[in-house]
Amino acid sequence: MPNQLEQLKAMTKVVADTGDFTAIAEFSPEDATTNPSLILKAVALAEYDETIVKALEYAKSESNLIETQLEKAGDYLSVLIGEKLLSIIPGRVSTEVDARLSFDTNATVQKARQLIELYNFLGIDKSRILIKIASTWEGIRAAEILETEGINCNLTLLFSFTQARACAESGVFLISPFVGRILDWYKKSTGKDGYPAADDPGVQSVTEIYEYYKQHQYPTIVMGASFRNIDEIIELAGCDRLTISPNLMAELTLKSETITRKLSPTDETLERPSKLTESVFRWQMNQNAMATEKTAEGIRGFVVDQVKLEKILSDKL
Repeated sequence: MPNQLEQLKAMTKVVADTGDFTAIAEFSPEDATTNPSLILKAVALAEYDETIVKALEYAKSESNLIETQLEKAGDYLSVLIGEKLLSIIPGRVSTEVDARLSFDTNATVQKARQLIELYNFLGIDKSRILIKIASTWEGIRAAEILETEGINCNLTLLFSFTQARACAESGVFLISPFVGRILDWYKKSTGKDGYPAADDPGVQSVTEIYEYYKQHQYPTIVMGASFRNIDEIIELAGCDRLTISPNLMAELTLKSETITRKLSPTDETLERPSKLTESVFRWQMNQNAMATEKTAEGIRGFVVDQVKLEKILSDKL
């Protein structure tokens, strides 16, 4: 009997939610995704010492200004880690734009282009890269521009149907709705210790988005993310993709109970509504306290870890 991770892979593309080279090699996922928090953890591993040195050498060759060197080193480090991950996965790696640019469309577009140029410098085609951008109105607009240039995007820190709908209407390649962080908010706000998997607010959010996309024939890929337990993962079996941390993948390999597919494409086709306007998007986000709070909190958290990473690089310059 195949274990649950193997069963899951038969119906859903599994993506590694880590920058840990060893963990990815162990579980053989299709794709890999990183963010500032995961990169911060990765650079603490001895195997990345040489990668950090390369990033610093590159930064010094590009500028004499410390501030510019830190920016260049951070970008190149992300790309070098992406290169390492691509050497052991068959699919794509997601590389994140600096979260401090989350409310600046033009700066996000420019940063994404720079990251793609760095990958090209290493001989890696943009078809193997997803640029991760926060699901703000400005971030979604940036992704819309980048998609027209053939630069595929992964819209992250996504907590609401409103954000998901705006992404689909903008032709975004992939979205990452955050299951576990939605659960965190509801547990805190209600005082509940937990929810059965089928009633988990994060699971229900992803299910609603998936069904809406399929009913309206949007090609945008739904990739559930930020899981707190394997029950959430199993309840979303059949989702286009699921990005899973190594510890939860390990837990799935230890179980062999049969997984039943929960999400499947539909033959039903509904007419697409008119596109969301900026004012409607912002109003709906304003009315959704969970999505507003968790998006802002997520951006702040990524910035904190980006600054910590820059401190590590600064000390080594």
